Amino acid sequence: MLKPSSFAHGAPRRRQSGVVLLVALIMLIAMTLAALALVRSVDTANIIAGNQSFQQAATHSGDRGIETAIAWVENNSALLLSDSAASGYAANGLTAAPAKPANESWDAYWTRLWNGRAVQLAVDAATGTSVAYVIDRMCAAAGSPTGGALCAESPIVGVARGNAEEAGEKQITAISQVYYRITARVQGPRNTVSYVQAVISK
Repeated sequence: MLKPSSFAHGAPRRRQSGVVLLVALIMLIAMTLAALALVRSVDTANIIAGNQSFQQAATHSGDRGIETAIAWVENNSALLLSDSAASGYAANGLTAAPAKPANESWDAYWTRLWNGRAVQLAVDAATGTSVAYVIDRMCAAAGSPTGGALCAESPIVGVARGNAEEAGEKQITAISQVYYRITARVQGPRNTVSYVQAVISK
């Protein structure tokens, strides 16, 4: 009786080496790592965008402090020759608050010069921001600008004006005005801090 041949049912089976499975696992790991990197990148971008929006909102809220300070200067002309601690005003701003050194942060500058005399406004319920401001007259000393206070003033400008009804031109002299520097500090959500400065003349 003949034994069944090993070739009776077709070609012999080849031995499987498992290379395809190994390649598939490597590809799966690579795709997983790529997906994790993408998720992390999107989260980081969202955090950065959120922080920028909070910073912009804090800067915009600084306008409230600037406008409040301008209104105080406009409505208190009789008080501008001397300091008013309750109003955050210094008549000798050039001496009391000299220019910020380049190597000093704004937070350190604020704490060193203005933290004790700043006017704190009510917290804005809509934005959650807190605004404080100070006003510095750009003079070296208190007193009258014409009496030795050594103020930074706008120049006296002579402007020539004329029209067809006049034979020549008329000279108009603009009045010199003193400069006032307003500094506002805004603290918002997520410990966002922003500083806004404005210079006005009166």
